[in-house]
This record gives sequence, structure tokens and C-alpha cells, in this order.
Amino acid sequence: MLALSKAFALASASDEARKIREEVGFFQAIRAALVKSGTGSGVTEQERELAIQQIVSRAVVSTEIVDILQAAGLKSPDIPILWDEFLVEVQQMEKKNLALEALRKLINDGIRSRSKANVAQTKAFSERLEDAIARYHANSITTAEGLRELIQLAKDIRAARQRGEESGLSDEEIAFYEALAENESAVQVMGDDKLKVVAHELLKRLRENATVDWAHHEPSRARMRVLVKRILRKYGYPPVLQDAAVQTVLRQAEALSSAWSLSLYGATT
Repeated sequence: MLALSKAFALASASDEARKIREEVGFFQAIRAALVKSGTGSGVTEQERELAIQQIVSRAVVSTEIVDILQAAGLKSPDIPILWDEFLVEVQQMEKKNLALEALRKLINDGIRSRSKANVAQTKAFSERLEDAIARYHANSITTAEGLRELIQLAKDIRAARQRGEESGLSDEEIAFYEALAENESAVQVMGDDKLKVVAHELLKRLRENATVDWAHHEPSRARMRVLVKRILRKYGYPPVLQDAAVQTVLRQAEALSSAWSLSLYGATT
């Protein structure tokens, strides 16, 4: 059963795995009942992992709903933890420690799936997740408190993506906007609309000047750094915040450069 659960977890997003989800769940439920009724004391690490996997599998079910919405042309969250119904279900689970671990895994996977799309958001959400888990393991917060923090983090991830969709910016423009707005002082000084203009120009100019190996070639990287500084000065980005913003913008450009290289190659072939 452990071997089956591990195999299913690896392929759970595939069409083949979805066809046998009910059968796998049936056998998982039987084994869970057998373990519960056993005479042995304590729970092994393998049994704990199986229990966590069962919780995670409940979240996988909602991916079918996501697929249906996408097929209908509707925008929808791309990770199951963003569904309110699942978050409520997690909060009501009896074994809070397993619920917290399952939610941690799902949030972490969701953050990693967008690590290249939005460097600033990935950094901020990863730090919040790591901080909450570290305090939980250090017994600074209870399991219930840790679970509440992770549920709020999941909701904040959803809210951030919804704000991006409503901003009128492309995903890449949003990524550069977040890089500029990482320091709240910049937003207060320049305002939201002006930062959007800067994000648009950064994307346009960096994409125009990106070469295939610029991130690994110091002279090319230096030219990109100068380009970013000129654009920030042009729009009056706070000087004291510029160095940090330049580094974040360059990391974002580096994360997106592989896609730019592909489009550049396609345009020249």
C-alpha cells in the first residue's frame, strides 16, 4: 500500500492516475482502518507519510474542477490549496499536525511552480512559509496557530494572483512591478500607476537587449545593470532603494531570459 501510494503521488496529475483514484483511495482507506485497529503502539514514519499523502490526495481531486473551468475558458487558481472549500476542510481536520504538514507541502509546491514567473513574490511567500514552520518546530506557536498562519498564507497567495489579473498588466510586467514594489517605501513615494509604467518599460527594454548568455557574461550583465539604473533614475525611483531594486530586477530578468531566448531564436529562424 505504501508503494502504491508513492507511485500514485508521483503520477497523480496524469489522466491515467485520475482514472484509478477511487480504487487507490479505497485501498488507502482499508489500510488506514487496519492501522487504526492494530494493537501496536505509536505510528511509524511510513504510516505518518501515508496519512499525509491521503490528505494531499483530497486536494488533488479539485484539479478536475480547475480543468473544467479552464476548458470553459475561465480563469482559475493553478494550485488546489487556493480553493476555500479545501482550506475549510483542512482547518476542520482532527489531526492538526498532519493537516499542517500536508498544507505545507501543497503551499511549497505552489510557490515553487511560479519561482521563475515572479521572483519577488516567490521570495516573500517562501520566507513567510519557512518562518511559520520554523516557529512551529521550535514550539513558539501551537499546531492550531501554525495551521491558521498557513491557511492565511494560502489566501494571500490567491489574493496576490487576483490583484495581478485585475491590474491590466501581463504576467511578466507584474513580475517586474513586484520587483520594484518589494520595498513599500517605493510604492508610497512613486505611486502604483507610475510603478506600472516603469515595469512596462523595464520589460520592453530588457527583453530588447537580452542576449542568449547575458546572465553568464559579466560585460553583458553590466550593460543590463546600467540600463536598469537609467530607467529607474528616469522615473525618479528613490535613490536609496535603487541598488536593491536593480538586483531584484536583474534576478527576475535572468529567470525569464530562457523564454526570451526561445522567442528570439524562433523569430530568427
